[in-house]
Amino acid sequence: MTIATTGDDGHAPLLSTRLLTRMTIGVAVLAGLTIGISITGRMLGERIALAGHTENADPVDIVIGQDQIRLPANVIRFEEQRRTGLAERVDLYLTWPEMQGYSNTERSRFNDANRPESLLFLSLSQSTMSKDMSGRLEPIYSHLFDGHTELGPAALTLRHLKDNSGYGNEVFFTGTLPDGSDYAVRCMMPAEDAPSTSADCQRDIHIGSDLSVLYRFSSRLLPQWQAMEARVREYLGQSLIRNGRPLAVNSGR
Repeated sequence: MTIATTGDDGHAPLLSTRLLTRMTIGVAVLAGLTIGISITGRMLGERIALAGHTENADPVDIVIGQDQIRLPANVIRFEEQRRTGLAERVDLYLTWPEMQGYSNTERSRFNDANRPESLLFLSLSQSTMSKDMSGRLEPIYSHLFDGHTELGPAALTLRHLKDNSGYGNEVFFTGTLPDGSDYAVRCMMPAEDAPSTSADCQRDIHIGSDLSVLYRFSSRLLPQWQAMEARVREYLGQSLIRNGRPLAVNSGR
Protein backbone atom coordinates (compact mmCIF):
# COMPACT_ATOMS: atom_id res chain seq x y z
CA MET A 1 0.00 0.00 0.00
CA THR A 2 1.33 3.43 -0.93
CA ILE A 3 1.73 5.76 2.03
CA ALA A 4 1.53 9.43 1.19
CA THR A 5 4.34 11.51 2.69
CA THR A 6 3.60 14.44 4.96
CA GLY A 7 4.36 17.96 3.78
CA ASP A 8 6.15 20.67 5.73
CA ASP A 9 2.85 21.87 7.16
CA GLY A 10 2.18 18.44 8.60
CA HIS A 11 -0.67 17.53 6.18
CA ALA A 12 -0.47 14.64 3.69
CA PRO A 13 -1.12 15.57 -0.02
CA LEU A 14 -4.60 14.64 -1.27
CA LEU A 15 -3.18 12.90 -4.40
CA SER A 16 0.11 11.10 -4.68
CA THR A 17 2.48 11.69 -7.61
CA ARG A 18 2.00 8.09 -8.75
CA LEU A 19 -1.78 8.46 -8.81
CA LEU A 20 -1.55 11.69 -10.76
CA THR A 21 0.70 9.97 -13.31
CA ARG A 22 -1.75 7.09 -13.69
CA MET A 23 -4.67 9.47 -14.11
CA THR A 24 -2.79 11.45 -16.76
CA ILE A 25 -1.95 8.28 -18.68
CA GLY A 26 -5.54 7.11 -18.40
CA VAL A 27 -6.89 10.39 -19.76
CA ALA A 28 -4.42 10.23 -22.65
CA VAL A 29 -5.44 6.65 -23.46
CA LEU A 30 -9.13 7.56 -23.38
CA ALA A 31 -8.50 10.54 -25.64
CA GLY A 32 -6.60 8.31 -28.07
CA LEU A 33 -9.40 5.76 -28.07
CA THR A 34 -11.99 8.47 -28.69
CA ILE A 35 -10.03 9.83 -31.66
CA GLY A 36 -9.49 6.30 -33.01
CA ILE A 37 -13.18 5.44 -32.71
CA SER A 38 -14.12 8.70 -34.41
CA ILE A 39 -11.75 8.10 -37.34
CA THR A 40 -12.74 4.44 -37.67
CA GLY A 41 -16.42 5.33 -37.49
CA ARG A 42 -16.02 7.97 -40.17
CA MET A 43 -14.16 5.55 -42.44
CA LEU A 44 -16.72 2.80 -41.83
CA GLY A 45 -19.56 5.24 -42.44
CA GLU A 46 -18.03 6.31 -45.74
CA ARG A 47 -17.55 2.67 -46.74
CA ILE A 48 -21.14 1.81 -45.89
CA ALA A 49 -22.33 4.87 -47.82
CA LEU A 50 -20.35 3.73 -50.88
CA ALA A 51 -21.98 0.27 -50.63
CA GLY A 52 -19.42 -1.29 -52.96
CA HIS A 53 -19.17 1.70 -55.31
CA THR A 54 -15.95 3.59 -55.93
CA GLU A 55 -15.16 7.05 -57.27
CA ASN A 56 -11.71 5.87 -58.33
CA ALA A 57 -11.44 6.36 -62.09
CA ASP A 58 -7.97 4.84 -62.51
CA PRO A 59 -7.82 2.55 -65.58
CA VAL A 60 -8.09 -1.21 -65.13
CA ASP A 61 -6.84 -3.43 -67.98
CA ILE A 62 -8.87 -6.63 -68.24
CA VAL A 63 -8.29 -9.47 -70.72
CA ILE A 64 -11.33 -11.56 -71.64
CA GLY A 65 -10.59 -14.27 -74.19
CA GLN A 66 -8.89 -12.61 -77.15
CA ASP A 67 -9.80 -9.06 -76.16
CA GLN A 68 -8.18 -6.51 -73.86
CA ILE A 69 -10.42 -3.79 -72.52
CA ARG A 70 -9.36 -0.75 -70.50
CA LEU A 71 -12.01 0.60 -68.15
CA PRO A 72 -12.16 3.18 -65.36
CA ALA A 73 -12.55 1.40 -62.02
CA ASN A 74 -15.71 3.36 -61.20
CA VAL A 75 -17.69 1.81 -64.08
CA ILE A 76 -17.02 -1.72 -62.78
CA ARG A 77 -19.88 -2.81 -60.51
CA PHE A 78 -18.14 -5.29 -58.24
CA GLU A 79 -15.04 -4.66 -56.16
CA GLU A 80 -13.53 -8.09 -56.82
CA GLN A 81 -13.60 -7.39 -60.60
CA ARG A 82 -11.61 -4.15 -60.33
CA ARG A 83 -8.32 -5.94 -60.95
CA THR A 84 -5.94 -5.84 -63.89
CA GLY A 85 -5.47 -9.23 -65.51
CA LEU A 86 -7.38 -12.17 -66.94
CA ALA A 87 -11.11 -12.45 -66.25
CA GLU A 88 -14.00 -14.57 -67.46
CA ARG A 89 -16.47 -11.73 -67.05
CA VAL A 90 -16.78 -8.14 -65.99
CA ASP A 91 -19.98 -6.29 -65.05
CA LEU A 92 -20.41 -2.57 -65.65
CA TYR A 93 -22.91 0.16 -64.85
CA LEU A 94 -23.08 3.49 -66.62
CA THR A 95 -25.25 6.55 -66.26
CA TRP A 96 -27.59 7.19 -69.15
CA PRO A 97 -27.15 9.13 -71.36
CA GLU A 98 -23.81 10.42 -70.06
CA MET A 99 -22.11 6.98 -70.05
CA GLN A 100 -20.20 7.79 -66.86
CA GLY A 101 -19.25 5.65 -63.87
CA TYR A 102 -20.08 6.13 -60.21
CA SER A 103 -19.46 9.48 -58.54
CA ASN A 104 -20.51 10.86 -55.19
CA THR A 105 -22.46 13.65 -56.85
CA GLU A 106 -24.52 11.09 -58.79
CA ARG A 107 -24.87 8.51 -56.02
CA SER A 108 -28.66 8.84 -55.90
CA ARG A 109 -28.88 7.55 -59.48
CA PHE A 110 -26.95 4.42 -58.53
CA ASN A 111 -28.91 3.77 -55.33
CA ASP A 112 -32.47 4.72 -56.27
CA ALA A 113 -34.43 1.74 -57.60
CA ASN A 114 -37.22 4.10 -58.59
CA ARG A 115 -35.08 5.60 -61.36
CA PRO A 116 -34.18 2.54 -63.47
CA GLU A 117 -34.00 4.60 -66.66
CA SER A 118 -30.96 6.47 -65.36
CA LEU A 119 -28.55 3.51 -65.66
CA LEU A 120 -27.42 0.91 -68.19
CA PHE A 121 -26.00 -2.43 -67.01
CA LEU A 122 -23.49 -4.33 -69.15
CA SER A 123 -21.94 -7.78 -68.79
CA LEU A 124 -18.84 -8.58 -70.86
CA SER A 125 -17.71 -12.16 -71.47
CA GLN A 126 -16.14 -14.32 -74.16
CA SER A 127 -18.55 -15.18 -76.95
CA THR A 128 -20.10 -18.63 -76.77
CA MET A 129 -22.28 -18.25 -79.90
CA SER A 130 -21.25 -17.34 -83.41
CA LYS A 131 -24.08 -14.84 -83.81
CA ASP A 132 -25.35 -12.07 -81.55
CA MET A 133 -29.05 -11.33 -80.96
CA SER A 134 -29.46 -9.52 -84.27
CA GLY A 135 -27.76 -12.39 -86.08
CA ARG A 136 -30.09 -14.91 -84.43
CA LEU A 137 -33.23 -12.98 -85.42
CA GLU A 138 -33.87 -14.58 -88.80
CA PRO A 139 -32.54 -18.16 -88.34
CA ILE A 140 -33.93 -18.68 -84.81
CA TYR A 141 -36.29 -16.10 -83.36
CA SER A 142 -38.40 -15.57 -86.48
CA HIS A 143 -39.63 -19.17 -86.18
CA LEU A 144 -40.81 -18.54 -82.61
CA PHE A 145 -42.98 -15.50 -83.35
CA ASP A 146 -46.73 -16.15 -83.39
CA GLY A 147 -47.33 -13.79 -86.33
CA HIS A 148 -49.11 -11.14 -84.26
CA THR A 149 -47.35 -7.77 -84.41
CA GLU A 150 -47.96 -4.34 -82.92
CA LEU A 151 -46.44 -0.95 -83.46
CA GLY A 152 -43.76 -0.32 -80.85
CA PRO A 153 -41.99 2.86 -79.79
CA ALA A 154 -39.71 4.76 -82.17
CA ALA A 155 -40.46 2.62 -85.28
CA LEU A 156 -39.91 -0.69 -83.47
CA THR A 157 -42.20 -3.65 -84.08
CA LEU A 158 -43.54 -5.58 -81.10
CA ARG A 159 -43.57 -9.33 -81.75
CA HIS A 160 -45.27 -11.90 -79.54
CA LEU A 161 -43.94 -15.41 -79.11
CA LYS A 162 -45.67 -18.76 -79.44
CA ASP A 163 -46.93 -20.28 -76.20
CA ASN A 164 -44.51 -23.20 -76.57
CA SER A 165 -41.49 -21.01 -77.37
CA GLY A 166 -40.06 -21.35 -73.87
CA TYR A 167 -39.79 -17.58 -73.35
CA GLY A 168 -42.79 -17.25 -71.05
CA ASN A 169 -44.28 -13.76 -71.11
CA GLU A 170 -41.34 -12.17 -72.88
CA VAL A 171 -41.73 -10.27 -76.13
CA PHE A 172 -39.34 -9.10 -78.80
CA PHE A 173 -38.96 -5.67 -80.33
CA THR A 174 -37.35 -5.57 -83.76
CA GLY A 175 -36.25 -2.78 -86.03
CA THR A 176 -33.67 -1.66 -88.56
CA LEU A 177 -30.46 0.10 -87.58
CA PRO A 178 -29.18 3.10 -89.58
CA ASP A 179 -26.70 0.85 -91.43
CA GLY A 180 -29.56 -1.39 -92.60
CA SER A 181 -28.82 -4.26 -90.22
CA ASP A 182 -31.39 -5.92 -87.98
CA TYR A 183 -32.06 -4.89 -84.41
CA ALA A 184 -33.65 -7.20 -81.84
CA VAL A 185 -34.19 -6.93 -78.10
CA ARG A 186 -35.98 -9.20 -75.59
CA CYS A 187 -38.21 -7.59 -72.98
CA MET A 188 -40.37 -8.58 -70.05
CA MET A 189 -42.78 -5.68 -70.12
CA PRO A 190 -44.08 -4.61 -66.69
CA ALA A 191 -47.83 -4.70 -66.07
CA GLU A 192 -49.63 -1.37 -66.17
CA ASP A 193 -49.64 -1.07 -62.37
CA ALA A 194 -46.11 -2.46 -61.91
CA PRO A 195 -42.92 -0.38 -61.83
CA SER A 196 -40.24 -0.67 -64.46
CA THR A 197 -36.90 -2.24 -63.53
CA SER A 198 -33.37 -1.87 -64.86
CA ALA A 199 -33.61 -5.37 -66.36
CA ASP A 200 -36.88 -5.09 -68.33
CA CYS A 201 -35.02 -5.44 -71.64
CA GLN A 202 -31.80 -7.12 -72.67
CA ARG A 203 -29.80 -7.33 -75.85
CA ASP A 204 -26.45 -8.92 -76.68
CA ILE A 205 -23.96 -7.77 -79.30
CA HIS A 206 -20.50 -8.82 -80.44
CA ILE A 207 -17.56 -6.41 -80.46
CA GLY A 208 -13.81 -6.74 -80.77
CA SER A 209 -12.36 -10.13 -81.64
CA ASP A 210 -14.47 -12.42 -79.49
CA LEU A 211 -16.33 -10.33 -76.92
CA SER A 212 -20.02 -10.74 -76.13
CA VAL A 213 -21.74 -7.77 -74.50
CA LEU A 214 -25.13 -8.21 -72.83
CA TYR A 215 -26.69 -4.89 -71.98
CA ARG A 216 -29.82 -4.43 -69.89
CA PHE A 217 -32.07 -1.41 -69.51
CA SER A 218 -35.48 -0.19 -68.43
CA SER A 219 -38.36 -0.52 -70.90
CA ARG A 220 -38.81 3.23 -70.41
CA LEU A 221 -35.73 3.66 -72.58
CA LEU A 222 -37.07 1.74 -75.60
CA PRO A 223 -37.81 5.01 -77.46
CA GLN A 224 -34.05 5.68 -77.30
CA TRP A 225 -33.00 2.29 -78.66
CA GLN A 226 -30.95 3.64 -81.56
CA ALA A 227 -29.05 6.09 -79.36
CA MET A 228 -28.36 3.36 -76.80
CA GLU A 229 -27.03 0.96 -79.42
CA ALA A 230 -24.73 3.62 -80.84
CA ARG A 231 -23.47 4.83 -77.46
CA VAL A 232 -22.80 1.33 -76.11
CA ARG A 233 -20.82 0.39 -79.21
CA GLU A 234 -18.94 3.68 -79.20
CA TYR A 235 -18.05 3.45 -75.51
CA LEU A 236 -16.80 -0.13 -75.68
CA GLY A 237 -15.10 0.41 -79.02
CA GLN A 238 -13.04 3.20 -77.47
CA SER A 239 -12.24 0.95 -74.50
CA LEU A 240 -10.90 -1.98 -76.53
CA ILE A 241 -7.11 -1.94 -76.64
CA ARG A 242 -4.68 -3.52 -79.11
CA ASN A 243 -1.02 -2.58 -79.21
CA GLY A 244 -1.77 0.26 -76.82
CA ARG A 245 -4.41 1.82 -79.06
CA PRO A 246 -8.22 1.78 -78.97
CA LEU A 247 -9.84 -0.42 -81.61
CA ALA A 248 -12.51 0.75 -84.02
CA VAL A 249 -16.02 -0.45 -83.27
CA ASN A 250 -16.72 -3.87 -84.76
CA SER A 251 -20.39 -4.63 -85.26
CA GLY A 252 -19.70 -8.37 -85.07
CA ARG A 253 -22.58 -9.20 -87.40
